Amino acid sequence: MTLISPAARDALQGWLAYQRALKGAAENTLTAYQGDVVEFLSFITGHKGAPQGLGALEQISVTDMRAWMAQARAGGIGARSLARKLSAVKAFYRWLSDRQGFEPTAVLSTRSPKFQRKLPRPLAVDAARDMIDTVELQSQSPWVAARDAAVLTLLWGCGLRISEALALKGADAPLPDTLRITGKGGKQRIVPVLAAARDAVARYLHLCPHPGAPAAPLFRGVRGGALSPRAIQAVMARARLQLGLPASATPHAMRHSFATHLLNAGGDLRAIQELLGHASLSTTQAYTAVDTARLLEVYTRAHPKA
Repeated sequence: MTLISPAARDALQGWLAYQRALKGAAENTLTAYQGDVVEFLSFITGHKGAPQGLGALEQISVTDMRAWMAQARAGGIGARSLARKLSAVKAFYRWLSDRQGFEPTAVLSTRSPKFQRKLPRPLAVDAARDMIDTVELQSQSPWVAARDAAVLTLLWGCGLRISEALALKGADAPLPDTLRITGKGGKQRIVPVLAAARDAVARYLHLCPHPGAPAAPLFRGVRGGALSPRAIQAVMARARLQLGLPASATPHAMRHSFATHLLNAGGDLRAIQELLGHASLSTTQAYTAVDTARLLEVYTRAHPKA
């Protein structure tokens, strides 16, 4: 942060502390926030010719904002990434203006660049089943095969993130009817556990050669340590090649599949939001776009006037 004035640096640290303590932001999120705002403040330093104190930062103009965004785009930053950076800068300025008592209109009124939002790419029901079955055939070690199948069953059957599944401890076994999952930003949710998921985990634990302990990871690597997400990503990559599935068939796609298959079966969007742990309903609504796209595809292909 050598290009940032001490006052700006202290303000940034105060905002990050606020995001951590009161907003429950995850460490990865805070790291991204810090990088985005530091990048902006460093640009302003170069643009103005000197490190900017708080008084100078209050005078940021629409022209300054446009210059920053133009340089970012010229440097090869895509519209999606720039929109994320702008969101972080706006959040920082909103917090700063509340404490310093200035009007941040120039920053907050800056329009975010338009971009095409990526829709979730779930697997079809049969493909999700085939993926679990095929993953179980990848290892010659029965306990490893059972472990990998159990992890994928949790992702698809409970809508867990891979990090959430691998964060489970020995104390969570045998799996109960519901799990209390701590997701992004420390947000907790209650997730029902299907019998198929409980059975898959029980089978894995029965075969696992490593002794269980309440504080130990539920899912173990070959040497007994915590299972790495990369191991699951790798076994899925091999399985999808065998099944002829696209590169989008990743562990996270199993979570997408959970949401989409519930929605297709008539699940309530608000309930699915709670099960996924989404902070905003708009995030969950992406799955309605997936469903609509599928319906339009069927309509176009099958309607006699299409």
